Amino acid sequence: MLSRLFAPKVKVSAHCDLPCGVYDPAQARIEAESVKAVQEKMAGNDDAHFQARATVIKEQRAELAKHHVSVLWSDYFKPPHFEKYPELHQLVNDALKALSAAKASKDPATGQKALDYIAQIDKIFWETKKA
Repeated sequence: MLSRLFAPKVKVSAHCDLPCGVYDPAQARIEAESVKAVQEKMAGNDDAHFQARATVIKEQRAELAKHHVSVLWSDYFKPPHFEKYPELHQLVNDALKALSAAKASKDPATGQKALDYIAQIDKIFWETKKA
């Protein structure tokens, strides 16, 4: 009897764990833009101390970008999104791999490749927000 008394009266469900406004691919994009900017600055400066500091910053920013992409994949995107956008799993994987490559490289082309994948994720993200 007590269990019926304290049982929830209404079942609710939500699209995501928190209000949807907390998720935004812009966070990943900003960090990836930082990676590319650092890579470009590294190309123009041969100072060993500068290179060492730039490498640390680049690697930290790449990890932050990977974190933000991973959070979108695990917390925001749900089965209906993956059904509508079957390329999404591969796209997220490609973005994470591109960010790992940019983390390990001084070549701004690797940073741009990561940005390109993030832009595709961003496009899908905003399409899901319209639905």
